[in-house]
Amino acid sequence: MGVQQSFPGHRPRVSRRPLSSLGWTSSSTAPNYRAPDHRDSPASELDCLRGILPAPLLHAAERRSRELNLGADQILIQWGVISEEKYVAYLAGHLGVDFDDVSTVGRTHCPLADADLPRIAESGILPLRHNRALTWVVAPRAFAARRLTRFSTTYPSLVARIRLTTRHHLHQYLTEQTGDALSHIAAEGLRQKQPAMSAKSAIGWREGLQPAILLLICAVLALLHPTLTMDLIGGLAAIWFLAFSLLRLTCVLVPPQPERQLPPLRDDQLPIYSVVVALYREAASVPGLLRSLQRLDYPSEKLDIILVLEPDDLRTRAAIARARPGPQVQVLIAQAAGPKTKPKALNVALPFLRGSFVTVFDAEDDPDPGQLRAALNMFRQHNDDVACVQAGLHFDNLTHSLLSRMASVEYAGLFAVFLPGLVALGMPLPLGGTSNHFRTDTLRRIGGWDAYNVTEDADLGIRLARFGYRSMTIPSVTLEEAPIAFGAWLRQRSRWMKGWMQTWAVHMRDPRRLWDEAGARGFLALNIIFGGNILTSLAFAVLVVKLVAYLLLADSGLLFGGRLSSLHMLAIAGGFIATCVLGLTGLMRRGRLRDGWILALTPIYWGCLSIATWRALWLFWTRRHHWEKTEHGLVHRTGTMAANRGRPQR
Repeated sequence: MGVQQSFPGHRPRVSRRPLSSLGWTSSSTAPNYRAPDHRDSPASELDCLRGILPAPLLHAAERRSRELNLGADQILIQWGVISEEKYVAYLAGHLGVDFDDVSTVGRTHCPLADADLPRIAESGILPLRHNRALTWVVAPRAFAARRLTRFSTTYPSLVARIRLTTRHHLHQYLTEQTGDALSHIAAEGLRQKQPAMSAKSAIGWREGLQPAILLLICAVLALLHPTLTMDLIGGLAAIWFLAFSLLRLTCVLVPPQPERQLPPLRDDQLPIYSVVVALYREAASVPGLLRSLQRLDYPSEKLDIILVLEPDDLRTRAAIARARPGPQVQVLIAQAAGPKTKPKALNVALPFLRGSFVTVFDAEDDPDPGQLRAALNMFRQHNDDVACVQAGLHFDNLTHSLLSRMASVEYAGLFAVFLPGLVALGMPLPLGGTSNHFRTDTLRRIGGWDAYNVTEDADLGIRLARFGYRSMTIPSVTLEEAPIAFGAWLRQRSRWMKGWMQTWAVHMRDPRRLWDEAGARGFLALNIIFGGNILTSLAFAVLVVKLVAYLLLADSGLLFGGRLSSLHMLAIAGGFIATCVLGLTGLMRRGRLRDGWILALTPIYWGCLSIATWRALWLFWTRRHHWEKTEHGLVHRTGTMAANRGRPQR
C-alpha cells in the first residue's frame, strides 16, 4: 500500500499536516515486476465466509489464490461470486470493526493536504481525525484482508483504530468531497510542480527575449538584404530537411536491438497490470473495446481496467452500462474543471491505478493479446531506467480509402523501422498516443501527462529522457482505425502537428537546460524529429507555390536561378527517397510489401500534410489547448493484420 513522494519544492495549497506527521511514511510502489510471495500463508481472509459460501468454492478460491499470488477474497470478487460490498461487510463483522461507507465523512475530517489526496486512492487508505483521535479507513486490496485478519489476533489495539470500506465508496468520497482538488491536480499538477515543462505556462520575458531578438534581426536583414535573407532561411530549412532525411535513413540501416526471450513468468509472478482508456463520445466503440480487452492474455484477476469518461458523455456511459463489464473494470468521471483533453482524463485515473505497470489504449484499439506479457518481458531485460515500452500501431481498415492506405504505410515505417532505429541510436522516442506501457511509480514521479499538450504522448517521451529514463519498443502490434474522410484526417493531423509545435516550444524554452538534462542526442532528437517534421511540412507548401508561379510565369529564374536551388532540390529528393525507403522497409517487416505502390502518391500526401501543418500553426496561436475529437467506430475493420502482428520484425 505504497504512496508516492511529492515533487521537490512543491508546497500544498492548503495548510494541513504532512503524511510523515501522521505516521504514514512515503514509498514508491514496488519497482520490480514480481509481487511479494504470500502463497504459503493460509487464506485466513476466507474465515469470515466459512459457513456462508460452499466449502468447495472456498477451496477453489484458495487454490487460485496460490496460483496467482493474490488474496483469495480478491479472487472471489473478480469471479463475481460475491460483491466487494458484501465481502467487506462480512470481514468487518468477523474482525469486530466498523464498516464505513464514508457517506457522512467530510473533507474536514481528513487531515491530509490537497497535494497528498491522490495518495488515498493510490494506497486505498483514508486517514481521518475526529476528536484528536486518528483512525484509518481501509479498502482491502491484494493481501490486505489476510494481513488484517492476522493482525486482529496479534495487534488488536491496531485493528481497533481501523474501519473498513470498499473501493467504490472510497472513490465516491474522493469524487464528492475532494473532487475539486483532485481535478485541479489532474489539470494543473505538472504546471505547479514543473512549470517549465507544462504547455500552459506562459513564456516569461527572459525566455521570450531571445526569439524576439532573433525575429528582429531577421526582419532587419530582410529589409536591408532581402535576397540574402531568403537564401539564408532557405538554406537553413534545406539543411534541416536533409538532417531529418538522414536520420530516417540511418534508422533503416541500423540493426534494431535484439529482444531476448526470457523464461515466461508464472501467473503467480505476474504483477497487477492497469489498463486506462479515456473515452469521449465513443458509444459505438465500447462493445469492440471490451471484447479486445477480454482477449488479453493475462489473468483477469490481475487486470485493473479503468475507463475515464467526461461528465456530459451520457451515451458512452449508457453503452458501458449495457455491456455490463466485469468487476475488474471501473468507470471514473473526469471533473469538468480544466481542459477537456485526453491527458487530463488520464491524469484523473493516475491516482487510482493499482498496477505496478500501466498501459494506455484508445477506444478503437485491438491490441495483440500477448502485448502485456511482451511489455513485461522487455521491462525484465532492463533496469529501472527503462520507464516506457512502446508497442507498434497499425491501421487495419486498409481497403476504405487511399488516405487510410497511405497512413498505414506511414505507420509501418514509423513503428516498425523509425522508432526501433531511434532506440538503437540511444535517442528518446516520440511516443504514440496508445499502446505505451509505463512503470506506474515512474509515471507518477515525473508528473504524469501534460493536460494542456494535445500530443501528450510525444511530450512524455522527451520528458522521460530529461529525467534520465529510456523508452524501448516491442514488435507487438495494436490495430487501430484510420480516418477515411479528408476532413476527419485533417483535424486529427492538425492536432498532432499542433501538439508537436507545443512540445518543441516547451522543451526549447531553455536550450541549455535541455542539453544538460537530455544530452546531445535528446537535444538533436527534439530539433531534428519535431522541428524537422514541422519545418518540412510548412516548407513544402512554399515550394509548391514557387513551382506553380514558375509554370504560370515561365520564369525559370524564380525556381532555379537562386544560389541555393541545388540544395533545395537535393533536400526534396532526399526527403522523397527517405520516405519511400522507410515505408518499404516497414511494409517488408510487416509482410505488407504489396501495398508499397501507394508510395508513388507521396507528393500528394505531403501536400495534405502541409495543409494540416499550416492549419495547426494557425490553431497553435488561436486555440492552442483545444482538443479536436477524432470520431471512431465509423468503418468496418478488416482485421487483415491479425495474423501478422505478432511476427518478429527483422
